[in-house]
Amino acid sequence: MLSNRLSDITPSYTISISSKINDLKSLGINIIDLSIGEPDFNVPRKAKLSGINSLNENLTKYDLVPGLKHLREEICKKLKLENDLDYSIDEIVVSSGAKHSITNTILALTNPEDEILIPTPYWVSYPQITKLLNCRPIFIETKKVNNFKITSDDILKNMTSKTKLIIINNPSNPTGSVYTKKELSEIVEICYNNNIYILADEIYEKICYNENFVSVASLNENAKFITITINGLSKSCAMTGLRIGYTASNKTIAKAITTIQGHLVSHPSLTSQYIAYEALKSCSDDIDNMVSIYKSRRDLICKKLNSINNIDYIYPDGAFYTFIYIGNLKRNIKYDTSLSIAFCNKLLDDYHVAVVPGIAFGMDEYIRISFACNESIFLEGLSRIENFINEIN
Repeated sequence: MLSNRLSDITPSYTISISSKINDLKSLGINIIDLSIGEPDFNVPRKAKLSGINSLNENLTKYDLVPGLKHLREEICKKLKLENDLDYSIDEIVVSSGAKHSITNTILALTNPEDEILIPTPYWVSYPQITKLLNCRPIFIETKKVNNFKITSDDILKNMTSKTKLIIINNPSNPTGSVYTKKELSEIVEICYNNNIYILADEIYEKICYNENFVSVASLNENAKFITITINGLSKSCAMTGLRIGYTASNKTIAKAITTIQGHLVSHPSLTSQYIAYEALKSCSDDIDNMVSIYKSRRDLICKKLNSINNIDYIYPDGAFYTFIYIGNLKRNIKYDTSLSIAFCNKLLDDYHVAVVPGIAFGMDEYIRISFACNESIFLEGLSRIENFINEIN
């Protein structure tokens, strides 16, 4: 008999899409894949060499649970230089990817049945992690007019005596929206006054196009005290498979996270940590180049979308996704329970383009496309989407 906690867990839509893509590819069908939330770059060469050298020097034994000392020192330097945040190394915990950092944080802060506020649309794993840890996800509906960013009023309307935490994803997956300093300040004031922690998922921080990114914890001392910053190198340094994330928080929370991590996994792979250290220390030019390419792709994709009739979307100021509205097409698509799944399945079957249904993010009248791929690929994909929309109209 399996655990009861699995009864309320939704299978991954992205895994389902990947499985269908592989089935079609096995039949020799050329698929334009715009579903991938993964950089199409490689880990910077200097960083890879650092990992290779660590293996050659046999640096493969147990080390400190919260991460290599010199890696945490480098993270502190990064936070100070780029985010105007002062942290000591005992306030940093390096984990096996940002998902692990999020899980550690929720374990450290919540009790069973505590409520976690999750704005919609949300990254697919937030609700599932919340439920696996015996907490209750409380979904907060946001408004398109505000680019689906949560407001202080939204928090006031949805918080209860059991509210322990709110998740802020900035820049956002799937919308690419970026919060302003004023918007974050209002959120912090409400949360601080009501004893609500902020889990600030800033994994896409580097991929920000308006040069106005603000870390929540940098606003003031109150913000820093209640905020647990989640970050990592999977998106900025194309290190998705190397699984390095980290938290920055006050010492009490960091100690709690370290205790939890020590019993569950010890520490992340040392090889990955050595690669991460060098990526932070020496690879800023590689990161800047990636972001510059993403920005040019963003401009191209938005120009194309602007030329397609019956298309509306959220203009992405960060990340590498575009969130596209398909609600005006519902009369033209046959579906039983999910408009976005029916749209995506027909698009994949008839036009061989893979995108992610909005229902995966809690909004069924949208789809998400990724431009973490070659320009010729996403432009061809958009042309096929245009043809598909013209057909059903």
